[in-house]
Amino acid sequence: MHGRLKVRTTEEERERKKKEQALKVKAYKAAMTKIMSKRKNQEYDDEMLMYTTPILQRNPDVSTLWNIRRECILAKVNKLKEEEGEKRPEEEEEVEKKDNNEEAIQKVFETEISLTEQCLLVNPKSYNIWHHRMWLLEQAPQANWQREVLLCNKYLKMDERNFHTWDYRRYVVEKAEVAKQEELDFCTEKIKVNFSNYSSWHHRSLLLPVLYPYEGDAKPKRPMSEEKLKEELEMVLTAAFTDPNDSSAWFYQRWLLGYSQPELAVAAIRCSQDKTVVAFTKPITAEGLKLTLKGNDKQFEFKDFKSLNNKISDTVYYSKEKVNNLSDFQQLELESNDFKTLLELKSYQQDKYYFHALANTTSYTEDVLSELKSQLESCESLLEYEPDSKWCLLTSALLMRAINSSEYHEKSLEHLKQLQLVDPLRESYYKDLASKWILQKCLLQWSQNASEMPSKLDLSQEQQLTCLTDRQYLVIADEVLLSEELGKQLLIKIIKKTRLIPLAGGWF
Repeated sequence: MHGRLKVRTTEEERERKKKEQALKVKAYKAAMTKIMSKRKNQEYDDEMLMYTTPILQRNPDVSTLWNIRRECILAKVNKLKEEEGEKRPEEEEEVEKKDNNEEAIQKVFETEISLTEQCLLVNPKSYNIWHHRMWLLEQAPQANWQREVLLCNKYLKMDERNFHTWDYRRYVVEKAEVAKQEELDFCTEKIKVNFSNYSSWHHRSLLLPVLYPYEGDAKPKRPMSEEKLKEELEMVLTAAFTDPNDSSAWFYQRWLLGYSQPELAVAAIRCSQDKTVVAFTKPITAEGLKLTLKGNDKQFEFKDFKSLNNKISDTVYYSKEKVNNLSDFQQLELESNDFKTLLELKSYQQDKYYFHALANTTSYTEDVLSELKSQLESCESLLEYEPDSKWCLLTSALLMRAINSSEYHEKSLEHLKQLQLVDPLRESYYKDLASKWILQKCLLQWSQNASEMPSKLDLSQEQQLTCLTDRQYLVIADEVLLSEELGKQLLIKIIKKTRLIPLAGGWF
């Protein structure tokens, strides 16, 4: 009928889109053929830029075209520099012409920066655009870093969770020398807008240790001062309880509770008739490594020390040299190409071995400990209403370990069992985490039992063990008894991956 817009049928619409797509593909192939031909002939000119521009404006994720544009820009800049050298200006005009040349070069980069802004409107989550813009700013004679900060503000206002923008922001705020406190305030503002913001929480975790450094004596060190840690724990709990099913705040809380990495220390030493084995709490680099035992009036330098598993970095090293009386030494000096440090040997049980058990609980001030207990109480209350909340279950278990791992050992393991039911996709993770906690307790009990140490470590009754974490602590044992099932699993792995060496009648 007259005056009415004709509505296409579904089939007509499908056919129309098919033809449009075919034309686009044809045009794209023709343009790419021309571009590749020019690149082969090294024709990095304005025509090359003209061909690549419309393609990137429609699809900014073609990495090859951004690489080609970088080649074009460098070619244009080099040409401008060559022209400047050929002109050989008079002395009185030299400064002015040099400034003009620099302006021309700057204009090349500004034009390209403008293109990236157009492309960001198409896809603000494109790796290629942000990377290209970063490259331009590094190459340009002058970079307007404050403009870049404002650009980040703009795109984080559009989408406060865009991690591409957050990554770029970390780069530009350093260049723009934005105050750390100002950046933390910006971060807080974005979290208040939307608690479900992994990038903002992560950004926060990088700023706090710098603004509020820990100055106490506790080891391992805290991520920040105890006072600020308490404030952060209060804030993150509010965020987590706003939406218990969102994981971002729970992950940040885990960082607050488990940030501390083990300090480098001696975990165990065992001396036998024909070798000495030393284990550390975390891996150290083997290249150029020198180990020296030091006492009040003597020292023993190992001439030949090797990684147990022939790795570049390892936790366990051994030497075929014999130490007669280990209790004569109170320190172990480590020296390599990268560092030099002196580790204390805190206590000995016998002259032939040294063992320092893992600390099961981190020490906190009364204020922080009170906050942790309050959060545990809140989590347990929430579980009464939402017993299958996996994040709340896991956080409760971690809070228990932080407060008092011995007192809450069984209760924390019960939470992990419940997690295996409510979150079956991560069942093995929860089993391995339970194994870690069980082994830590067994090692602590073993170190307190002089009759069994170091001859035998009996883990055969621990049916929940699915793996052996922190194996470096086992180097002093003559014998480790495992359950039949775990023994079979480990035997297969040991045969495939581990180099076995005899230690005083046993193997490790």
